[in-house]
Amino acid sequence: MSRTQKITIKIADVAPMSMTVPADGEALVREAEFNVNKLIEGWAATFPDKTKKELLAMAAYQFAKVYYDLLHQTEEQVRLMTDFEAELDRLLDIENLPQ
Repeated sequence: MSRTQKITIKIADVAPMSMTVPADGEALVREAEFNVNKLIEGWAATFPDKTKKELLAMAAYQFAKVYYDLLHQTEEQVRLMTDFEAELDRLLDIENLPQ
């Protein structure tokens, strides 16, 4: 039975958000919360003319870009491994042909 727990996170100046997470998932959520806030705070210092809403949008874009970069890299690695396995299977089948 998977245990869950309710936690609350706060990102930027948005109202706190309550959520239910797996008991062993809190650390990941807290790490995400920390890093989003750290990024927003850094950009607030760099771009003092930006609103919190703009900074939040910039952070969302940054994390989405990293996510999709990794997704595409993973898809390419899967494609390369699939091609490699097919070629390996082909070579092994050739070696097993009767002489």
